[in-house]
Order: sequence, then C-alpha cells, then structure tokens
Amino acid sequence: MSILLKIFRRPDYKSEVTQFIEQLKAKEPDLEARQRAGRALLWDKHVDREAWGEFREGQVAQKPYVYQNNTR
Repeated sequence: MSILLKIFRRPDYKSEVTQFIEQLKAKEPDLEARQRAGRALLWDKHVDREAWGEFREGQVAQKPYVYQNNTR
C-alpha cells in the first residue's frame, strides 16, 4: 500500500446514514421483504404490449406551440 493511501485511509468509517440503515434493518429484519412487496404492488406490473401499441397509434401529434390559434 502506498504512503498516500495509508495517510488518507479512514479505518472502519461508516456514515450516519449507513449506521441508521443498519440499525433499522437489525430492528426490523422483515423490512426488505416489505419493501419488495410494496414495489411489486406499485411497480412490477404485467405490460400489455398490444394495448400500448393501440394507445400509441391513437395519439394525435401535438403542435409545437399549443396555445397558437389556427389562423391560416
């Protein structure tokens, strides 16, 4: 190990946030399982590709400036 690495090494340093998360996980061991269940409830959904394709085909192109009147 070089001399610079020895000087600037912070042995066993843990930030306050890391310490808090470790304490929280120790206090509530099922926390990660609950997080995964919450994610599955809100985000992990089956995507119907056919319905999305129909939705995209039905969209109308938006004008560059939506508040401009059609005077011509």
